[in-house]
Amino acid sequence: MAEGQVQRRLAAILSADVAGYSRLMEQDEAGTLAALKERRKDILDPLVAAHHGRIVKLMGDGVLVEFASAVNAVACAVELHKRMAAASDGLPEERRILLRIGINLGDVMVEGGDLYGDGVNIAARLEKLADPGGICVTGKVHDEVRRKLDLVFEDAGEQTLKNMTEPVRIYRSGGERGRAPATQQAPSPEKPSIAVLPFVNMSSDPDQEYFSDGITEDIITELSRFHSLFVIARNSSFQYRGKAVDMRRIGQELGVHYVVEGSVRRAGDRVRITAQLLECETGTHLWAERYDRALDDIFAVQEEITRAIVSGLPRMLGEAQIERKRRKPTDHLSAYDFVLRGEWHVSHGDATGNPQALAMFEQALAIDPDCARAHANIAYQYAYNVFLTGIRNDKVLQHARKHAERALALDDDDATAHEIAAFVYIMAGELELAESHAARGVMLNPNDRHAVGMRGTVANFLGDAQLGIEWLLRARRLDPRSFDAGREPLIEAYYASHQYAAAIDEFKQWRRPPAGMWLVAAACHAQLGRMDESRAALRRFETERPHEFNFAESVAAQVGMYKRQEDRDHWLDGYRKAGLPI
Repeated sequence: MAEGQVQRRLAAILSADVAGYSRLMEQDEAGTLAALKERRKDILDPLVAAHHGRIVKLMGDGVLVEFASAVNAVACAVELHKRMAAASDGLPEERRILLRIGINLGDVMVEGGDLYGDGVNIAARLEKLADPGGICVTGKVHDEVRRKLDLVFEDAGEQTLKNMTEPVRIYRSGGERGRAPATQQAPSPEKPSIAVLPFVNMSSDPDQEYFSDGITEDIITELSRFHSLFVIARNSSFQYRGKAVDMRRIGQELGVHYVVEGSVRRAGDRVRITAQLLECETGTHLWAERYDRALDDIFAVQEEITRAIVSGLPRMLGEAQIERKRRKPTDHLSAYDFVLRGEWHVSHGDATGNPQALAMFEQALAIDPDCARAHANIAYQYAYNVFLTGIRNDKVLQHARKHAERALALDDDDATAHEIAAFVYIMAGELELAESHAARGVMLNPNDRHAVGMRGTVANFLGDAQLGIEWLLRARRLDPRSFDAGREPLIEAYYASHQYAAAIDEFKQWRRPPAGMWLVAAACHAQLGRMDESRAALRRFETERPHEFNFAESVAAQVGMYKRQEDRDHWLDGYRKAGLPI
């Protein structure tokens, strides 16, 4: 091109292609071409025109579209997916036509009616990274649309694209706000995804289940540290305990490619662990091993299993991609045993606090005062007790803070310790510190559902409810079968962002909401003018609230967690509209 003929302009570029195009053509070439021609005439052309776009060119199974607005480009992409999915209703799975869409906002070169340059190339690269029926956008596009469109995006981090010298920040669409993600068939992420099922307790003593659970959870934690893996949270994978479930079904329900299963037999000072890695789609065994070791070698066995699982995956990750050295939680096996017992009580306890768990963690510290994991767990128990009462208790929070700071001093690279510290600082009203630790926790372990959810909770309290919703829905994807996990902060974030209907829809899916959340439901209904429903929610609160529940103090504590006065006023407005004496 001669330089004098080149024009430049800023444009939003949408690049789309048909997922599985070669397969579709091989099965029915004439039918596929006819269907694509019909989809273009009835769906693509009208939608592009309605969103003020311009089709630059058609490329067999793909299309390049130019928009003057990133908002219009993304809105068009969302509607395009909806219409294409509707057009495939009733067709067999193998005949459905789904698109993959990439969108970039950047400088383009114009010659005649065609476009060139990195602005176009990046959009084309993003299209290849998108899931069928999904949208992949750059950070620039995300920044333009995140407050203007009712969508959820997952931060996929910085990625190096083909023939691009600088990494590009990428976000994937996570669906429309207010819609709970499907639990029957979760979408599979691009990177290798894995679930670790609870290892079976093969010991003669059934009470040793806490030990096999603890080994399983530690393997999940170690795998989660790999930024190149997508790892399902413990709560969801443990839903399959004791069930003879087909691997293919597990893969569909959790949205994973691989599953790890195994067993633990503890006898005296010896332990036998078996583990195997399976591919969900085919049921193929990719790796299996048995370990017979002395009990005090348990941490080395966990590390070996983790490395074997990772090296057994396609796209070998290798030693260079292991983010950090395996850390022993304590040098004392008996202290580790008490920690596992305490964590078992936490996972099997109810919502009334857990003195048994606290006692176990205290015993672990009596054996090893420098056990960071015990300190972190104790900090959480103290802070959680304050959360349950809804009443600020500075003495209890002081204990929580002391143990959280000690855990971090002993191990600053533990994502769980940072997530717990963030929770402690939220309860103490120190939101900036909470945000710092929440961000550090996600950086250390991007697959930790609790750390990801904490990031969203803090964002909401700091005044960015939309960002909070995005993080909280991302946490849900990591834990798709734990239906009630994270509902409370998500509902509160929906309310804070004035999405009252979405908050109510989420609330209705709750199996057994805490008594205090009926007040939130009452406020949501009142803001929508549904006074009958609001009064019904208040009556339900009165029926279910604990005897010791102090209404005034609890509401004051909840509202007081928000940094901005306008957010506090918004909550008080909802409660007053519901008829509460505030």
